Amino acid sequence: MSSRRNGKSGSTAAPRTLAEELRARPDDGLTALLRSRPDLLHPVPGDLTQLSTRLSTKASVVRALERLDRFTLQTAEALAVAPDDCPRATLVGLLGGADPDAALAALRTQALVWGPDQGLRLVRTVRDVLAPAGGTPGPTGLGPTFAEASAGLSPGRLQDMLADAGLPATHDPVSAVAALTALWADHARAEALLAGAVPGVKDVLRRLMWGPPYGGAQPRAVRAAEARTPVEWLQARGVLLPAGPENVVLPREVALHLRGGRAHQHVEARPPAVEAVAVHDPAQTDRAAAARAFTAVRTVEEALDLWSTDAPAVLRTGGLGVRELRRTATALDLPEPETAFWLELAFGAGLLASGEAQGARAEASQTRTAADAWTDRWMPTPLYDEWLRRRVAERWLLLVGSWLAGTRVAALAGTKDAKDKVLSALGEGLDRAIAPEVRRAVLLRLAELAPGSAADRASLLARIQWQSPLRGGATRDRLVGWTLTEAEQLGLTGRGAAASYAALLLDAVPAGGDPAAERAADERVVAALAPLLPEPLDHVILQPDLTAIAPGPLHTPLAQTLAVAADIESKGGATVYRFTPESVRRALDAGRSADELHAFLARHSQTPVPQPLSYLIDDVARRHGRLRVGAASAYLRCDDDALLSELLADRRAASLRLRRLAPTVLAAQADPGSVLAQLRAMGYAPAAESPDGDVLISRPDARRTPPRSAPAPVPDGPPPVSEAMLGAAVKAVRAGDRAATAVRREPEHPPSELPRTAAAETLAALQTAVLTGERVWIGYVNAEGSASQQVVEPVRVAGGFVTAYDQLREEMRTFSLHRITGVAELAEDS
Repeated sequence: MSSRRNGKSGSTAAPRTLAEELRARPDDGLTALLRSRPDLLHPVPGDLTQLSTRLSTKASVVRALERLDRFTLQTAEALAVAPDDCPRATLVGLLGGADPDAALAALRTQALVWGPDQGLRLVRTVRDVLAPAGGTPGPTGLGPTFAEASAGLSPGRLQDMLADAGLPATHDPVSAVAALTALWADHARAEALLAGAVPGVKDVLRRLMWGPPYGGAQPRAVRAAEARTPVEWLQARGVLLPAGPENVVLPREVALHLRGGRAHQHVEARPPAVEAVAVHDPAQTDRAAAARAFTAVRTVEEALDLWSTDAPAVLRTGGLGVRELRRTATALDLPEPETAFWLELAFGAGLLASGEAQGARAEASQTRTAADAWTDRWMPTPLYDEWLRRRVAERWLLLVGSWLAGTRVAALAGTKDAKDKVLSALGEGLDRAIAPEVRRAVLLRLAELAPGSAADRASLLARIQWQSPLRGGATRDRLVGWTLTEAEQLGLTGRGAAASYAALLLDAVPAGGDPAAERAADERVVAALAPLLPEPLDHVILQPDLTAIAPGPLHTPLAQTLAVAADIESKGGATVYRFTPESVRRALDAGRSADELHAFLARHSQTPVPQPLSYLIDDVARRHGRLRVGAASAYLRCDDDALLSELLADRRAASLRLRRLAPTVLAAQADPGSVLAQLRAMGYAPAAESPDGDVLISRPDARRTPPRSAPAPVPDGPPPVSEAMLGAAVKAVRAGDRAATAVRREPEHPPSELPRTAAAETLAALQTAVLTGERVWIGYVNAEGSASQQVVEPVRVAGGFVTAYDQLREEMRTFSLHRITGVAELAEDS
């Protein structure tokens, strides 16, 4: 029999089991099932019976349900409260008249529902999850059935209920329960019974009908003639049944009658529309977004430049300390949460990591204590230097691509985990597997709006909740808000509306395909963004008040040098830098001479260098390095002994506990780093000195970790499955199923000796068998040298191995191609 079944040939009888239903599916139907539920492939099932068993496990069912939209889930919930072999017409009534065909197609594809339209069956595990046994209300708010709720009632009590409800007596409890169930299935008789209810009965039923179905009232075996309250009236007629010593419950059949046959109060057959709250000019939206994209790149660059020279320590538990985050936020002039976002963004892109700086050990030993050495610190990685050499649009693409695919959520920094432990930026516990899915969904919904339209957050959240109601919960809802904020900061949106290049980016995000196609997609994004970015400038305006004004974004080398030689005073449309003695000393510490600073400023200033700035540079350079600090604990060396005497007499240096060793040398009982900091605070310009007496130069690009890879996203379930793997898996399952269902019979005419063919002929015969699905004889020599003959059905030939179904062992096996002596065709009668 061919394995390419279509479910329409042969017998038209309805399948009796899920395995039979799967067996009747065509190959593309099985492929769609495995694609939608990749967890079923780990490992590949041996046959269709094993596949049907695996897809009925609770873990696999819950994973599948979490990925259903609201209406498809409501369709499954309606089937969960319906009897087995539910006709489509009954399902339509449970859904309030909504057309369930699209939802049923999705449920059938994932094998959550099977059977024909006149007898729909929900997989038993799905029913147990959506409508738990034992009377626990499910998502529909319906209680247990009459049969479940009346299990503990005596036969006499059931007969009393029948009599008080106006029904004839029956011979046993089973028929009594069936009579009560039939009463509420008959609309006319049920309405006639309720028409004679005492005042207050309908109010009680309205409170219970949509759930929860339980009411706080003591169960009583009361007769209709004795009933005094609405609850007693209902109990006497079996409308409310006992549910423990202190509660009563409304049976499912009664609630469905009161609801008009609907399983849900609100059926959401269509996704809610995302409303636009404002519409902007699309061109202005793109310009605003591109400006934010440029700012995003420069902010990451500024943060990593800062940490290149002043790397913060890694906490013992991992992550970044609160003080270090606050200090960095102050230096960047940003709020702490936004600073944490940019740092997490750099970390996720592989531009930032923890470790020991390359080439920094020698200086650390001279200027820092052993406990404060350059070990376990947050620093840029070598990739950062490569990143700086790229175009701005390419740099932005790396940041945004890592954000879209990453699972780290910067907004969680500062919150507490389940153990009441505060989560730190760059630390553990910030990963949320659902983050990439939510970010992509939010951007897709924004891109679907008219160009320039900003979305209403409430309607956007409702749409995301409709797409995956069981997935994420409160975390998903918060991620929607965080995604909108972060997308604006990254320049994916401008004024709340999606930029035109954002849609191109979403098409370029999926990885794992053709590398050439991915590069082409990235180039389209870069080509769309690059013209919108502001053009970097190579000049500033120097002013007599020791400030420099950058009228726009600067080229990276110019901005980096200015950041060392001057302090940023304000940001905005123009950036204002201020030169101070400390900033000039910082440039001299970095290895620049006074002449180099003068030449640099003259080359990049549109105005002549002001005289006060020239005097400042010359004055600081004249004093720079007169004091030298090395390791004793620390010593100070200066050719001017009067300056050293001045230091000894200065009370501000008391904490250093200085003493003179020689006319030009002082010893300090403090580490070199503390001595340098204190002297600079006192207004001096000391320089660090190596053991050889040379001035130690602190260069920004000297602080780099060893090569580090970006943190891997937390996997959300099994890894994605390629189309080739899906095809091979379907072949393997079909082969195993044919073997499991075939009549066992050994071949009557096996070859008298091992088949022997040339290597090329062996490979060609096996590849042909894979394509035709035929069985073949092979000769095989195992690792111990034992020769044997095997009847196999090859399903895959790759990498020097053959994956085939062994007919004798009835299992999938892998054979080394070089150990196969030859291949022979199987006789027709075998």
